[in-house]
Amino acid sequence: MDIRLGNGFDVHRFKPGNHVTLCGVRVPHDMALSGHSDADVAMHAITDAIYGALAEGDIGQHFPPSDPEWKGTASHVFLAHAVALAANRGFRVIHVDCTIICETPKIGPHAQAMRDTIADITGISAVRISVKATTTETLGFTGRGEGIAALATATLVSA
Repeated sequence: MDIRLGNGFDVHRFKPGNHVTLCGVRVPHDMALSGHSDADVAMHAITDAIYGALAEGDIGQHFPPSDPEWKGTASHVFLAHAVALAANRGFRVIHVDCTIICETPKIGPHAQAMRDTIADITGISAVRISVKATTTETLGFTGRGEGIAALATATLVSA
């Protein structure tokens, strides 16, 4: 059995708005996230974790931000691509762990919906998906409320 582990990390800054999208879930907030796509920092980190496990680069290599085709694209497109690429290479995703790093908004009330959304896209059970949050105790750019970061790990096994 071939077991692969990959990590992903992403950051997006805040801009004026009324919600953020995290793991495909619209979370009310007094700001939005800025990015070429929908700026779903958590889903981007998960996508990069899968690409990393496959040694297939990162999301920007597959969906260049310089390409206008991807402007405003919902991030589930990117995650579905990574999962399909894994399947085409003879792997399946068996576990995802994602940490969202921010002072606000509060992630806990939305974590189960986020897990369910990632489960739907990856085709694995929500009990194999962890979505959690931490703060930086008001330190750094997340602590100053300038943006959100996310870190993810994905485990793949040969099918």
